[in-house]
Amino acid sequence: MQISKPFKFSLPKEIPLAWSQLSHQKVRLLVAISGISFANILIFMQLGFRATMFDGVTRFPENVQGDLFLVNRNSKFLGNQSFPKDQLYRVSAIDAIEAAKPLYYTQTSWVNPWNKEVTDVTVIAFNPAQPVMNLPAINQQLVQIEQPDTVLFDRKSLSSLGSVGQAFEQGETVSTEVGDRQIWVGGLFSMGSSLFKRGHVVTSDLNYLRLFGEAGADNIHAGVLTLEPDANPVEVIAQLQTILPEDVAILNHQELIALENRYWSNQPPGIIFNFGTIMGFVVGVIIVYQVLYTDVNEHLPEYATLKAIGYSDNQLLVVVFQEAIILAVLGFLPGFGCSIALYGVLGNLTQLAVVMRFDVALQVFILTVLMCMISAAITVRKLRSADPADVF
Repeated sequence: MQISKPFKFSLPKEIPLAWSQLSHQKVRLLVAISGISFANILIFMQLGFRATMFDGVTRFPENVQGDLFLVNRNSKFLGNQSFPKDQLYRVSAIDAIEAAKPLYYTQTSWVNPWNKEVTDVTVIAFNPAQPVMNLPAINQQLVQIEQPDTVLFDRKSLSSLGSVGQAFEQGETVSTEVGDRQIWVGGLFSMGSSLFKRGHVVTSDLNYLRLFGEAGADNIHAGVLTLEPDANPVEVIAQLQTILPEDVAILNHQELIALENRYWSNQPPGIIFNFGTIMGFVVGVIIVYQVLYTDVNEHLPEYATLKAIGYSDNQLLVVVFQEAIILAVLGFLPGFGCSIALYGVLGNLTQLAVVMRFDVALQVFILTVLMCMISAAITVRKLRSADPADVF
């Protein structure tokens, strides 16, 4: 009977060599780790704010409850264009549609109740008898927005709108001007602001009529369609296309969200964040290249000796790439920790939901490994010049 030997895991012999090369000059290693961490923090900040920006602009459409959505075909983003409310009456005639609900979504002026500073607020309005939001905090307070000139206020709005949430929770009566009309805050909900939306208020379609007049109320920014449980969305869309004018587009939920993402990602902030990410990546490549190049250049005679005793070029190249991976891991960890702390500070200062997300952390780690591998690939050209004849 043959007894199998127990499995033993062992690292390749080159790994201790790679580590010894890096750790031989501890000060240089610490400088390299600091440089990579700095590049990581730059990338984390850009991708973190970019993710926050996109989370913010899509938070409203993500919380709209419906199966299909009608918008103006020329709309670059939700609320950008409107279309006649009468189109919903034609849609309601289709048997497969359970409900066709009007939705208003626009911006107007908001006066800070304390310092009287005028800023913008986003107004969300709908018929309280036909709610369109899937936020319980809103649906449980629909009776409040039925009151004249009353709104629900987003407690996660930016501080420039005033300490409305705090004052209301302390029992104070909060009143201000919205669109040159006196309004009262009748309740709170939580949805969140963004770089482009300072805050939100929710009200009824009748209050929207009071704010913007009959002409404004006759045109809606979206029609929210709820289908019968057994309805086929593809067939419903085909029916809708036959009765709706060409300037009304029919979107599903994912397409509605994509409408926001597509527009805001091409705006200057999105471009700036992408450019900042590229710059952080380039800085990291330069730092790692300088470290690896200096290491290879100083140990060129040792590499030539290894060639003389039988090491192939490929084996020595593996050593350099292993050094790059070690630097990537060691540089990523402190950069990750510092970025979490900075996210917390920036979140408190800006009132934006700047949090560490798994997808952002994974992107930065992949970019860190990639920038170190690119640096190693550039450095190996110097390693190939190590000639044993120069030693003996």
